[in-house]
Amino acid sequence: MQSADVFLYLWFNADEHWPRWVVQLIVWAGTWGPKALMAGLAVLALARPAWRRVLWLAVVSLALTWVMVRVFRTWLPMPRPAALDLGIQWLPQGVRPGFPSMHAAGSFAVAMVMLLLRGGWLAWFYVAAGVLVSLSRLVLGLHFPLDIAVGALLGSLVAICVAGVAQRALLPWRASGPRRRMP
Repeated sequence: MQSADVFLYLWFNADEHWPRWVVQLIVWAGTWGPKALMAGLAVLALARPAWRRVLWLAVVSLALTWVMVRVFRTWLPMPRPAALDLGIQWLPQGVRPGFPSMHAAGSFAVAMVMLLLRGGWLAWFYVAAGVLVSLSRLVLGLHFPLDIAVGALLGSLVAICVAGVAQRALLPWRASGPRRRMP
């Protein structure tokens, strides 16, 4: 698996022949994309109260995903490509572990909350944005493909669990809610 991971990494990683403006666009997408997605969700929650639950569950999913990634990185400190002198690293990341990708995990956690709770074209836009953010980490030489895949899976699983717990927490409240008296 490692040789396939390295092969795919080297295939996607931008080299010095890529136009500088393309690399800068990918840097922008990978750096500001996740922030823009959460800001967009916050604006929706401010404008429409029905979106507040989605925002809060996305924030909870994001926080739990961050904790899970930190646990993985502590227990499995796998090196980034630059630590192995592979490819070009377009952003400074140092020698800290990179497995799994925090950007992929967080982007997919938020996208999965959107998909599970709201659906529709906007949720699929968030999924596509998660894919683009994840690919940017690969193109910029910051992660191996396995880092991205595991990050996306981890973020998605955390979001599924958070949405499931939230749904179960609402069921008893609905069952014991106010009842109308029969005349």
